Amino acid sequence: MAPTQHIFKNIRVYWLAFVVYWGIILFGYDTGVAGGVVSAPFFLQQFGLLNPDGTTNKQRNADVSSNVVSVLQAGAFFGALGSAPISAKIGRRLTLQGFTLIFLVGAILTTVATGSHGLSEIYGGRVILGFGIGGISAVSPAFVSECSPKEVRGRITGLFQIFVAIGVMMSYWVNYGISVHVKPGPKLWQIPFGVQLIPAGIMMLGLLTVKVSLVLHTLGGTGINISLLQESPRWLASVGRTEQAIANLAYLRKEPENSEAVIHEMAEIEAQIQEEREARQGLGLREAFLGKGNLIRFVIAFVIFFLQQWSGQNSVNYYAPQIFASIGYTARRNGLLATGVYGVVKVVATSLFVFFGVEWLGRKASLFISAMGMGTCFYIIGAILKTHPPPATDANTVVANPPAASKGMAAMLYFYVCFYSMGWGPLPWYGVLRGHIPRRARGTTEWPSPAHLSGSGVGFSSWPISHTSDTLPADFTLSKTTPQMVLNLGYKIFLMFATINIAGMGVFALLIPETKGRSLEDMDIIFGAVAQEKRDADIAKQEQGLMPFYCFLLRFILTTR
Repeated sequence: MAPTQHIFKNIRVYWLAFVVYWGIILFGYDTGVAGGVVSAPFFLQQFGLLNPDGTTNKQRNADVSSNVVSVLQAGAFFGALGSAPISAKIGRRLTLQGFTLIFLVGAILTTVATGSHGLSEIYGGRVILGFGIGGISAVSPAFVSECSPKEVRGRITGLFQIFVAIGVMMSYWVNYGISVHVKPGPKLWQIPFGVQLIPAGIMMLGLLTVKVSLVLHTLGGTGINISLLQESPRWLASVGRTEQAIANLAYLRKEPENSEAVIHEMAEIEAQIQEEREARQGLGLREAFLGKGNLIRFVIAFVIFFLQQWSGQNSVNYYAPQIFASIGYTARRNGLLATGVYGVVKVVATSLFVFFGVEWLGRKASLFISAMGMGTCFYIIGAILKTHPPPATDANTVVANPPAASKGMAAMLYFYVCFYSMGWGPLPWYGVLRGHIPRRARGTTEWPSPAHLSGSGVGFSSWPISHTSDTLPADFTLSKTTPQMVLNLGYKIFLMFATINIAGMGVFALLIPETKGRSLEDMDIIFGAVAQEKRDADIAKQEQGLMPFYCFLLRFILTTR
């Protein structure tokens, strides 16, 4: 099928992804917006972060900055953790709507914050909206993946990292625009926090447009149109609502309910659900983590996300104005402009790699080249910063033109994010973890996971491990400690991240298995989770079970016309 035919054939899936991924833009926006807000001169003045002589109290500023940024991650931890049982019980769409409402409450609280209690209101609002964004970021990828056909699932779910980068870029340019056009006052933080309401509102309204129309024929031959809000066919099948799952699947694929393609895909979904249920019988925690072949697969899932968080990228994302100030971009507009360019470079580099580079290079090569490139750039920055320290490092100190050394270090940061975007940025989410979680350890509690993103399996895999017990706690630790590291380590922070990039991430990339060209189903078979013969037999059995239902339905419709 031609690419244009694929697009029109799956237009409803693309629309669903467009709507749901506004939540991912929110996730990116929130990670980038606070760093620019807390570095604004009026913010420092309003909340007592200046010394009597008017200079910045660096220790107090570091403490408040880390609190404003990190409380988001604390809330997100519990939001992601709570999303699993909720989405398993009520489905993806209602869960997304519920967490979006929670997010809106927190966003409004940060937007109206002012006066002597303004900082407390910002803290509280960031915790609440963090809880919402944690649930949104956990459920959104699973919802989109479960509704996407195999032939475009990788492309659509690969948009996850691109939309995160777009959200971060938007936050940088919003802060820059405000620094240029808005006079000092509470609007310096009210506008950036208020902008969050726009994508959240678009997502909430968009979810109401994602629906399927079913036509029921009565005995008298009249038709009754019933409009049902769209839900994941895989979730519907997992809770026994097979007829609705078939109707939704047919709607998404723009096929009749009794088409061979719909019957086969539905049979495959049912077969996988049944296989996982059978595989989990008698499963205990000891076998889940220490059973044959299980431990190494969980270690891979845990370590790859841990290293990703400590690559240095999140520290730059959260505190980009402060990072650029540390290398000499101290005038606020200069620093925010450099930060905005950084965001654009990241979006472009991520998009090019996701669409053109990942299948060409393969996973291992991409991760290795990415790690070595990142480490080299950071070593160069650390060396220049040591030998050519900038004249000032306060983000609000006016310097007419950054020195040449600072421009060179900024260029290295741009090269750094290009290397990050060609490997360690997008790949852990949908490439490397394909099949690395044993099928017997997955469950119907419906945890969204990287396995969901890249394959067609239903069930929880590495997300509770990597996202709630690894990714988000690491995010919290980094967001809390980065201001202190920038303040106390200076050039050594770049050397630290460079060492992690090369000695940790580069070496680890050589040790993991290559998954290029392998589907999730292939990995299950390769690792011995199920034999090829059993998989084929299960699919055939499910197809045979579905055919009588369609024959009966077709005869019923024809005889009642």
